[in-house]
Amino acid sequence: MAKPDQELIAECLRGQSHAFGELVARYQNRLYNTLKNVLGSAEEAQDACQDTFLTAYQKLHTFGGRSAFYSWLFRIAFNTAISRTRKKRRATVSIDAAQEQTGSEPIDMRNDLQPGHSLETAERQTAVREALAELSEEFRTVLVLKEMEGLKYEEIAEIVDCPIGTVRSRIHRAREELRERLSAWMAEAETL
Repeated sequence: MAKPDQELIAECLRGQSHAFGELVARYQNRLYNTLKNVLGSAEEAQDACQDTFLTAYQKLHTFGGRSAFYSWLFRIAFNTAISRTRKKRRATVSIDAAQEQTGSEPIDMRNDLQPGHSLETAERQTAVREALAELSEEFRTVLVLKEMEGLKYEEIAEIVDCPIGTVRSRIHRAREELRERLSAWMAEAETL
């Protein structure tokens, strides 16, 4: 049976560094996937993920347990992502980059028997990824946390450090913008 986060944190603070390794193993894939969706780049997500765990290890003594460990960890990741984004100019998503990212995504093998389904899925994933990349960082972040991570409004508010009402508003506006950006793609797809 897996140890609870609090127990692993206590062990780590007592000098048992393997406990932090268990926390990394528990959350690295989830954190990486979230950062990949927020930052729009696998390489940036990998670097931000590594920086996040390093910072978390160094600051673990400051974790007060008032929130879930993942919320605290993602807050560090969010700050890391903001810093990285500010350091570089916002890059536009190229078709090659979108294809590279789509190629790394798992394909639902249950639908493999339907001709053209894999291509449609890849095209849809690319369109969504490109539309997400066009959203402002504040909209993209809250939308990814809500829709892809399944976090509650309260958790998102804590991570992005703003009131719950603001989170709800940003999610609503992000959904509207995403829907608007995807409507042209959907209309084009229906005509094919």
